[in-house]
Amino acid sequence: MRPDDLLQPTPRGLYCPPADVYIDPVRPVEKALITHGHSDHARPGHGAVLATATTLKIMAIRYGEDFAGTTQATDWGRPVTINGVTFTFHPAGHILGSAQIAVSWKGLTIVASGDYKRGRDPTAEPFEVVPCDVFITEATFGLPVFRHPDPAAEVAKLLASLRLFPDRAHLVGAYALGKAQRVMSLVRAAGWDQPIYMHGAAEKLTRFYEAEGIDLGEVRLVKAADRKALGGAVVLCPPGSMKDLWARRFPDPVTAFASGWMRVRARARQGGVELPLIISDHSDWDELRETIRETGASEVWVTHGQEDALVHWCGTVGLRARPLRIVGYGEEGEAEPADLAPASVEPAA
Repeated sequence: MRPDDLLQPTPRGLYCPPADVYIDPVRPVEKALITHGHSDHARPGHGAVLATATTLKIMAIRYGEDFAGTTQATDWGRPVTINGVTFTFHPAGHILGSAQIAVSWKGLTIVASGDYKRGRDPTAEPFEVVPCDVFITEATFGLPVFRHPDPAAEVAKLLASLRLFPDRAHLVGAYALGKAQRVMSLVRAAGWDQPIYMHGAAEKLTRFYEAEGIDLGEVRLVKAADRKALGGAVVLCPPGSMKDLWARRFPDPVTAFASGWMRVRARARQGGVELPLIISDHSDWDELRETIRETGASEVWVTHGQEDALVHWCGTVGLRARPLRIVGYGEEGEAEPADLAPASVEPAA
């Protein structure tokens, strides 16, 4: 049996013909399996959705309780069979509730990994290697230049800046789902015991993380505080808000941005980022290659990111590989908008 008989890329997303379901479809479909809650993978309007309980809750927060016709929650490692095809969800380590989906049929197993990272993160379930015949991997940072540093060292830069500029609020651009909560956790682990402030856009998701047992310390809303009195405070906000009126109300803030893209000097300069923090929720070049090897897959499909480089590397080590080129992924989180793409990938110091 060919792998394409089990999963195939279509304009709507990855489609499983024997089960008649889609994985992370980019358009509304009758039956969808969702890997995680970021909007480029989890869209409203499907007839039925199967996902982890956490992802379903996140989708309800973002889109409302009626985001799909029906929903079904699944547990880690519990097989769900649809028309003879078995689907099993395994932790992806990307954000809270994020999953890889193992698809098995007639002796063949394909793992659709969604987005994933390998590093330790108390705000997400740890990544699990899933043996398979075909591995579908992202390649957001699929170039050798992308080797992520220790996130604790990046947060140490933030705390050093706070000591150096105790009268300036430090605005940290971080996506509202996953990245903001991870940065909060990292700051706490580094010993910061002062209140952390957040933009209102992150409130519901941050409170959800806390309700799920993630300890983030004291987190307050900016709107409840006098911004002129927030000198020396850590303030988490969506990247887009750093250039609007909301940010201008802070007197002389230090602008920071937590993203794997901060490895690129041009990206930091272009965004006017004073303090780039290389903190990523995606695997870097070494982790992508390590994961491919550990799955034992003989064939690799590469999607959303630097597809060609990873496909080329697979060929050099004797693995069959191809890019999927599915349009629609990479619109949230650390995906790079085309209009902000840097001219080069010169690594930052």
